[in-house]
Order: sequence, then C-alpha cells, then structure tokens
Amino acid sequence: MAVFKGITPEQVDAICIGQYAGVDEVGRGPLIGNVVTAAVILDPNNPIVGLNDSKKLSEKKRELLYEQIQQKALCVSVGAATPIEIDEMNILHATMLAMQRAVAGLSIKPTSVLVDGNRCPDFGMQSHAIIKGDGLIDAISAASIVAKVVRDREMDVLAAQYPEYGFEKHKGYPTKAHFEALTKYGVLAEHRKSFRPVREAM
Repeated sequence: MAVFKGITPEQVDAICIGQYAGVDEVGRGPLIGNVVTAAVILDPNNPIVGLNDSKKLSEKKRELLYEQIQQKALCVSVGAATPIEIDEMNILHATMLAMQRAVAGLSIKPTSVLVDGNRCPDFGMQSHAIIKGDGLIDAISAASIVAKVVRDREMDVLAAQYPEYGFEKHKGYPTKAHFEALTKYGVLAEHRKSFRPVREAM
C-alpha cells in the first residue's frame, strides 16, 4: 500500500493498471448507527459532472449525483459495519471491515482500489490511500456521495422510529441536541456503547 497526497488524475492513471474502484466511508464520528462505506467503479465513457467531496455538497446536490452515479457507474457497492461490530473491534477496524465488504460486493472485480484517507485494509489486490482523495479523484468522490446518502437515509429511518432524538437533523453526531436526548430519553439499542458519551449515559 502506498499513501499519496495531492495526487492528480494523471498520476492515478500511472499507478493504477486497468479498472480501479474508489472507496470512502461515512459515519466514523456519530454515536449511533452503522459506519457505511461505498465502492464505485466509474465508466470513463459516461462521465458524471459535479462530483466532489460529499461534505462540500448540499443535500439536494448529493441526492441528484447519487441517482446519476447509480445510473452511470459501471458498478456500485455499499458495505457497513454495525454498532455491535464497532463496539467489539473499535471504529477503525470496523471501518476497514466495511470497506472490504463494499469492495467484495462489486459486480466487477477491480484491478486496484483507491481509498480516501491514509490507510487501506487488505483487499487482496493493489490498493493506495489518497489523502483528501474525496476531493481529488472522481471515483472516491462518487463513493463518498453514495456512502453519505445511504447513511443519511438510515438515520432518517431511525428518526421516524425515535422522533424525540432528532436524528434527521444531527444524523447521530455528538451534538448538544443529541447529548440532551441521551440524558432525557436514554440509550437505544442502535447506539455505540463503546463511545464515551453513550457509555456515560448508560
């Protein structure tokens, strides 16, 4: 595994032989729910305009790009690790597991994998970590958008089940409103029990 910073698309073409998948995660910081990852292989003959780091896009723009990615990408796969798995193995290892699941679920086997960040799990193939890759490499940007939309939708489902917690607003992140809900209503089965604010609320 190599780690790159400030890489260009041209350099990606030089280090990747054949088709590569972009991989990113969403949900390492929240106190509740799955950590979600996505793997995307884009079609060079069917480009998608406007791809970027999901955090830099509005919700409306992410939703529009999500639909385009589903329609235009060669293949898309989503992986996840549950709160139980996060508690058992810690958030870092659970994230790596979720990334492996996303890549394993691709209908086309890539020849290499590009991961946002500074580390990669073992995919059984060539892989590279790209620091801030979600804003540099379209395939990673697409993966970040897919993972973000999928996880946000999961939190909206949770919000419908437990409206008093306000998950539709803070998406499970450790905000003041979430802390207040934990204190007032208690810990849910979906909370990550190993995270200190949750542990302290139990």
